[in-house]
Amino acid sequence: MKLLTGNANLPLAEAIAQYLEMPLTEASVRRFADEEVFVEIHENVRGEDVFVLQSTGFPANDNLMELLICIDALKRASAKRITAVVPYFGYARQDRKPGPRTPISAKLVANLITVAGANRVLSVDLHAGQIQGFFDIPTDNLFAAPVMAADIQARFPTDNLMVVSPDVGGVVRARALAKRLNNAPLAIVDKRREKAGESEVMNIIGDVAGRFCVLIDDIVDSAGTLCNAAKALRDAGAADVVAYVTHGVLSGGAVARVEGSMLRELVVTDSIQPPEAANNATNIRLLTIAPLVAEAIKRIADESSVSSLFD
Repeated sequence: MKLLTGNANLPLAEAIAQYLEMPLTEASVRRFADEEVFVEIHENVRGEDVFVLQSTGFPANDNLMELLICIDALKRASAKRITAVVPYFGYARQDRKPGPRTPISAKLVANLITVAGANRVLSVDLHAGQIQGFFDIPTDNLFAAPVMAADIQARFPTDNLMVVSPDVGGVVRARALAKRLNNAPLAIVDKRREKAGESEVMNIIGDVAGRFCVLIDDIVDSAGTLCNAAKALRDAGAADVVAYVTHGVLSGGAVARVEGSMLRELVVTDSIQPPEAANNATNIRLLTIAPLVAEAIKRIADESSVSSLFD
């Protein structure tokens, strides 16, 4: 097997390569003067099982094109099997038609990856489970919950802990984490979204008074939802609030918003390379998923079970 990476998240790719005790494939992924992406692979990959590591976070379109062109280069170099390892699958929030004359962009991106020549896809915490069905090739969706649960148990007391979903749509995710935390109780933040990127917290479903609350979500973008939820929980009597999120998009003024919020700590995984402001923030911490992704890659290459990672 071989590992090839684009430029989206080099630290994660290097950590995965280190875990697997193998080097990254030598390649040039660069830009022409007009910003066209150019890929040249400097090693023989004929007949190889190749894993392309590339998240599609900001800048989403550039990183997506890098992924597609890497796949095309490998296909034309006669790689035996190409697995697109996309820890953060961009455009995942556009998984349905919210109104007339709108696209289902997640399906379009799935088609692009498939047509480019990928034989398999590996991702982490897809925004919606049905996105797996958008692909006509095998798709593995990993869960960051075991990594988060281990970190929570190592850092915080679990006797007074309550897992909180920041919206109704995230209840399944929150319940899965609560189950791993010795069946911790569950609460839900009921909110009404007035327009995209803004949310208004309405009320808390569940008694959070005196509880150490753990907010769980898959994506933090503007951080408005998380910060509003943290305030609502503290107003309802929560003793403390931390948040665990898989994909730290953290666009715009999100980092400043988190620093000025009632969140004791925001923990995001390294599925996306964090912005520089996040690295300097006092209450934002990075949690690596490199061992999780690397172990999944190893099992796919060995043709063994990936689902048993979560038993």
